[in-house]
Amino acid sequence: MGLIINKTAPELEFTKLLEQLEISSELPNDTVPVHFGGPVENGRGFVLHSPEYEGQEGSLKVGQDYGLTVTLDVVRDLATGDGPERSIFALGYSGWGPGQLDDEISQNAWLTCDATPDLVFGTANAEKWNAALKALGVDALLLSAEAGRA
Repeated sequence: MGLIINKTAPELEFTKLLEQLEISSELPNDTVPVHFGGPVENGRGFVLHSPEYEGQEGSLKVGQDYGLTVTLDVVRDLATGDGPERSIFALGYSGWGPGQLDDEISQNAWLTCDATPDLVFGTANAEKWNAALKALGVDALLLSAEAGRA
């Protein structure tokens, strides 16, 4: 599974989601952007966050630099300002069948780079793709729609 981290869902407001979940908050509407995490189970929430946060009901450590929490306690903490130092709140996720992603990578369908916390949390959504390419030493203007192997 994976999360899209550079695409918000502008039609969704965090405070409206809190109302639906009956969680009180005094936050302004735009305090926590809602991201489109992917097309699978888009009613399910995920919070990718900095590693210092540990949800009351548990968080999954993702490497050394990230945590992932999918329980309501992190949403409550975000609503009160007690959540993780850095986070991305996403609805939905992207998924692949067994071996599918490995096959796509071997067919050069993906470019991959190390996901640094500054890239994930500190870069504006509109700049993340270019920043990821730059981390690979790739200039987006030199990319071609034609695929192949070198």
